Amino acid sequence: MSISTYRELRPAYGFDDVAIVPGSVTINPELTNVRFALGELTFEIPVLAAALDAVGSPRFASEMGQRGGLAVMNLEGLQFRYDDPDATIAEIIQANQEESAAVIQKLYAAPVREELIGRRIGAMKEGGAVCAVSCTPANTKRLAPTAVDAGTDIFVVQSTVTTARHFSRSLRGLIFEELCENIHVPVVVGNTVTFGATKELMETGIHGILVGVGPGAICTSREVLGVGVPQVTATIDCAAARDEYYRESGRYVPIITDGGMRSGGDICKALAAGADAVMLGSAFARTEEAPAKGCSWGMSTGNAELPRGTRITVGVDTTLDRLLFGPTSKTDGTENLVGAIRTCMGVCGAQTIAELHEAEMVVAPSIKTEGKVYQQSR
Repeated sequence: MSISTYRELRPAYGFDDVAIVPGSVTINPELTNVRFALGELTFEIPVLAAALDAVGSPRFASEMGQRGGLAVMNLEGLQFRYDDPDATIAEIIQANQEESAAVIQKLYAAPVREELIGRRIGAMKEGGAVCAVSCTPANTKRLAPTAVDAGTDIFVVQSTVTTARHFSRSLRGLIFEELCENIHVPVVVGNTVTFGATKELMETGIHGILVGVGPGAICTSREVLGVGVPQVTATIDCAAARDEYYRESGRYVPIITDGGMRSGGDICKALAAGADAVMLGSAFARTEEAPAKGCSWGMSTGNAELPRGTRITVGVDTTLDRLLFGPTSKTDGTENLVGAIRTCMGVCGAQTIAELHEAEMVVAPSIKTEGKVYQQSR
């Protein structure tokens, strides 16, 4: 699509713009394998809970672990700043919408307390969960050793956009090659949306990539900064980088589509586009097990100078079991997400998620409205 004589725009697609084409062979959903591997760790389901304070707590991480998934805790979040994080969460919930961002900024201004790192990670380990924590690049060198010494199994380095090459005033910034060598646990890095940045990050030796800039229900980066790529295109491009890097190196680095998925259908499209797993945030905030009682806010909402998130209210209308495995009477695809993945794989003839990557996809902007006039009139 040309916008001038000198510059062209390429089309980019989100979940509502595409559809998955059924395969020429079908299999029973119960025969599908939906496991997800990260480093030497394997998870029974390809679903991760994002590092949001509205979701991530030692108790929630334990509940996710018991169901075969993984929950990430925000190392710079309320759990690691306050002895009683539940009280601060309650303060955020009780603030009116106009004041909520300022309240969040105030609460996140408290320092991260390193003594709480061992306490919270210990609670996660006692609950039997694989322990994953997330940190921004600026604080990774300071906090990563403490977290790993306390028992962290997976370390996530996460910011709005993360690249292998970063210029700053620091004489020696964060170098991913050195991080991977020094902490001896799988390192996941995000977020990114492009082929080039993804491949360069993989070449540093990291173990996983988070894909997505600004698609989440609580994120306002696209409004504040004007940056982002719709998730289907972003996933396809990053998956292409993963596959090329694998051909060159023989090392497979999984990609995780992070944000923008509301239903099982969205998750299936992310996997068909090339994701090895997905990361959800606000979907988990709807569960009875989440600590924020149906509210959610982004990791960047507390930024002191330029917030890039907002507090939303999704309500509590499900449980972790129903969300992931059903049974459900909801017809909108917002429960039994793992069942949706297995059924989609079945109709595409894919026994594994890697085989689902081979499914044909089509541009189909009418896929959710074609023939649905009676549904729309309800």
